[in-house]
Amino acid sequence: MECVIVTGMSGAGKSTALNILEDKGYFCVDNLPLPLIESLIESATLKDKTIEKVAFGIDIRSKVDTKEVEDAIKKLKEKTVDYKILFLDASDECLIKRYKETRRNHPLSHGERIECSIAMEREKIQCFRTKANYIIDTTLLLTKELKEKIENIFIHGEIYNNLYITILSFGFKYGIPVDSDLLFDVRFLPNPYYIGELRSLTGNDREVQSFVMNSDISHEFLNKLIDMVQFLIPNYIKEGKNQLVISIGCTGGKHRSVTIANALYKKLLGGEYGLKIEHRDIEKDSQKKGM
Repeated sequence: MECVIVTGMSGAGKSTALNILEDKGYFCVDNLPLPLIESLIESATLKDKTIEKVAFGIDIRSKVDTKEVEDAIKKLKEKTVDYKILFLDASDECLIKRYKETRRNHPLSHGERIECSIAMEREKIQCFRTKANYIIDTTLLLTKELKEKIENIFIHGEIYNNLYITILSFGFKYGIPVDSDLLFDVRFLPNPYYIGELRSLTGNDREVQSFVMNSDISHEFLNKLIDMVQFLIPNYIKEGKNQLVISIGCTGGKHRSVTIANALYKKLLGGEYGLKIEHRDIEKDSQKKGM
C-alpha cells in the first residue's frame, strides 16, 4: 500500500493538497491522530482490497510531538508500508495575509496574535519538516501550480529536489522585491530606452534582446551569472533550501532586466527543480501613461 502523510503549516495548502490527491484516486483522511494511522492502514488492507493508495492529513490540530512522529514512522517501517511525507510551507507574511483574507483563526491562536501562533506552530511541527521527503513552498504558487507539482511527484514519479526557483525581473524605481535571495543590478548594460523604435517594446521582443546582447559586456555578465547560479543550485539543494528567488533589476523593469531574466530562465530549463519566470514591472510604464 502506498501512503502519503500530508502535513505542514496551517494555511499553507494542506487541504488543497489532499483534495488533489483524492481526485487522483487516493483514499484521504484529514486531521487524523498519529496513533490511528497504523490501525487505519491495517483496516483498509484487510477489509478493502481495492484501496491501494491512502493520504493522511496531519497538522497541529492533531497535537503532534516528536515522540509520536518517531513512533508512527517506526511502525510504518516495520509493516513495510511505502510511505512518503509531504510538507507544505509558506512565508510568515503569506500565511498572515491568508488568515486575514479568510478571517479564520489560527488553530493555536487562543487570543494570541497570528504572528505568535505561526511561530509556535513552526516550532512544534519542525519534527515533521526534518523528516519530510518533499517540501513545497506555496508562497508564490497558484493552485494549478501546486496541483502540477503534486501530480509530477505522486502520479508521474518525477524527481523533486525540494527547490523551487523564481527568476524575477523588476524595476528599481518600483522598489526592490522583498523576497529576493539573489539580486543583480543590470543598469550598466546598453539601454534600449534611449532608442526611439525600441522604447515601447520589451525584453520579450527580439529587437530589444538583440540590442541588449549586442555587447561583449552583456555576454560576459550573462555567462558569469549562469556559471554562478549553476554552481549555487546543487549546493542550495544539499543545504535543504526549498525556495530561491533570483531578482534581476534595471531602471523600469521593462528592457534589460527582462532580457537577462529570459536568457537565464532558458538556460536553467530542464533541471531537477521547479522553475518559473515572472516579469513584475514589465507593464508598469504603459499603465502609468494610460492613467
